Amino acid sequence: MSKWNFLPIAFLQKQFIPFQDAKLSIAVHALHYGTAAFGGMRGTVFPEKNEILLFRLDKHAKRLSNSSKYINYDISPDYIASTIVEFVKQNKPNKSFYIRPLVYNSSLGITPKIQDESDFLIYGLELDDYLPPDGVRCSIASWQRQADVSLPLRGKITGTYITSCLAKTEALSRGFDEALLINSNGKVCEASGMNLFLVRDGKLITPGVDQDILEGITRDSIIQIAREELGLEVIERSVDKTELMIADEVFLTGTAAKVTPVKQIEQFLLPNDRPITDKIKAKFNDITQGKVSKYSHWITRIKI
Repeated sequence: MSKWNFLPIAFLQKQFIPFQDAKLSIAVHALHYGTAAFGGMRGTVFPEKNEILLFRLDKHAKRLSNSSKYINYDISPDYIASTIVEFVKQNKPNKSFYIRPLVYNSSLGITPKIQDESDFLIYGLELDDYLPPDGVRCSIASWQRQADVSLPLRGKITGTYITSCLAKTEALSRGFDEALLINSNGKVCEASGMNLFLVRDGKLITPGVDQDILEGITRDSIIQIAREELGLEVIERSVDKTELMIADEVFLTGTAAKVTPVKQIEQFLLPNDRPITDKIKAKFNDITQGKVSKYSHWITRIKI
């Protein structure tokens, strides 16, 4: 019995079908070689308004469309976005949920090359807090983040996530909640599935896109919010491990994690007072719930 409550309808092979009937061959190429790319979106439900809000649907659809290019699949952002909207309408969820769209090489061949046969699927599940909202304890992973010279890290390619899985599993086995990864240059770049921010002397710092990070959509949103709403100086640069341990504040961002503070890194305890993190988190939550008109273009409203 799965601990996850999956939404009842999935999208597979260009049709909406019951989730339990959405099945693929055990010979599918993506299963054996990691030739797939995925996205992730949250849906916020307002039953009293018969309305569901999706956050930055256009950006998510564009990133998945770009990711699909690495597996030789041409799928338009408009098609991805419109199918996601219809998926939500078909399911009519009544609790907060997460959407997982995925493009994949659907060939049944065994040759380890990018295949010409691909498809697109979507499923979803109910999801509240992915990480403890009051803060997480992080380890420094022994596993190194891959380099862009080896793998297309600007795409959410399924095969690249073995490192994240190993790092997260290691962190949990050591009693931590999350893992921080070091890149090939010895710099801290991101967590197992989240981007990283720290605060020092009132400035917001985050590893730049040249640090082998995923170009996160929540990350991009936080940078804009910090600059436009809070008037903060945001610096994108490399980050040393020792800098994290003496930071004033550290937090993680991602679709599932939203804005999650870090309270400990290895044996180093971080301050409990997090004024900048708290302000960013509050503003971000207001925006994703459609309460800030300035950012209404980030919200897709779906009537159910």
